[in-house]
Amino acid sequence: MWAKRAARSIGLVERGCYSYATHMLNIISILIGLVALVLVIPATIPFLGWGNWFVLPIAVLGAGIGALSRSNHGRNFCLIVLAIAIVRLMLGGGIL
Repeated sequence: MWAKRAARSIGLVERGCYSYATHMLNIISILIGLVALVLVIPATIPFLGWGNWFVLPIAVLGAGIGALSRSNHGRNFCLIVLAIAIVRLMLGGGIL
């Protein structure tokens, strides 16, 4: 409900663009998830696990944006990337 108010305040509802804006949030969330995934892949190499600390806020941001969208594909993708980063951090003791 507050998303409709926010969209109305920036003039999207009056132009019939509310549905477009909510779908764009899903696409933005997927793109953020892809950036986080690209950063998480090299962080799985031993002694580069500290890179996962940079991925965690990016994936949380993507999951938050995905939660605002109409679809939940982007949110789920970011949560999977977040889970990969957290598991890798736990295996490496938070540093390695």
